Amino acid sequence: MARGGPGGFDMNALMKQAQQMQKQMLEAQEALKDEVVEASAGGGMVKVKMGGDLTLREITIDPEAVDPEEVEILAEMVQAAVNEALRAAQDLAGSKMGGIAGMEGLGGLPGM
Repeated sequence: MARGGPGGFDMNALMKQAQQMQKQMLEAQEALKDEVVEASAGGGMVKVKMGGDLTLREITIDPEAVDPEEVEILAEMVQAAVNEALRAAQDLAGSKMGGIAGMEGLGGLPGM
């Protein structure tokens, strides 16, 4: 007779897989803290560095971009660069954690 639940379903094995997946996710999240993506806007006048953990690391603004009469345009470039860096950081996180979050190790259990 199979151990575990009906049909030979082994709850202990499932729990071990879930614990392993949680460990892998924590390791991936920790590794993302060291990753950095860069983005720019306005032809490179505004540059942004974003950590893989989605923290804004640095904003660089070319002095030529600062015109007192065009502050609104500068703000738009900063916003565009930050949004692009955030998208790149999310893509990075998705690629690093995709296999884990996809629960590949659970054998495609329905509803998981």
